[in-house]
Amino acid sequence: MPQSKMNTLAEWLKTSRCVMALTGAGISAESGIPTFRGVQGLWEKYDIMEFAHIDSFRADPVKVWRMLLELDQTILKARPNAAHKALAELETLGILGLVVTQNVDNLHQDAGSRHVVEFHGNAKRFRCLDCGTPYERAQVNFSEPPPRCFCTGLIKPDVVFFGEAIPWAAHARAFDMARQADLVLVVGTSAVVAPASDLPILAKHNGARVVEINPEATVLTEDVTDLILQGPASQMLPPVLDLIRRRA
Repeated sequence: MPQSKMNTLAEWLKTSRCVMALTGAGISAESGIPTFRGVQGLWEKYDIMEFAHIDSFRADPVKVWRMLLELDQTILKARPNAAHKALAELETLGILGLVVTQNVDNLHQDAGSRHVVEFHGNAKRFRCLDCGTPYERAQVNFSEPPPRCFCTGLIKPDVVFFGEAIPWAAHARAFDMARQADLVLVVGTSAVVAPASDLPILAKHNGARVVEINPEATVLTEDVTDLILQGPASQMLPPVLDLIRRRA
């Protein structure tokens, strides 16, 4: 029964000493940002290797920037949903120690989360590929893509393309937390993209409980997950938060 599972999760959250969340595209899909994989995902419309590999970006930045500008407008319109807000409130209550997100939309921070590791970067920030100069969005001229740095280098969103490495600091902080965690929430992610997908497995090997909050079962469900709340995160997390508040 969903209610009994919510009660269990509320109790685990209250009694755990070190809680982390791993979030993916599913949590932001409810805010209007399309997922990359699956039905109507971005990669059904755009070929991954043609539009999302760093080599493709360097080879034809004008073409890739057309896709990036479409995604940029979608992200600009998006607002945090109830799931983002619930995770932010769990942090405020001193329960959730860290959100590790595979998303690049900044919605966790917009919802109020302060302790966020962006595994794949942030699409609202930009940098030069040549000299590394960072840019805020307002500093970038999008009128004639591709935008160029003062050094004439290509400017790209500060996100991890295929063929690029996960930022070292993000990787180190996320895996350090996974080693310490005694409860991991896997929210809105199919957990198939490494190395993020390794985090709940590492935590499990170190004795943590793993809770999935997903509409569908994933590769973790059968062998790794201790509890699954099957449904949209915006419908599953707020009632759990209410239970915690009532038990305070």
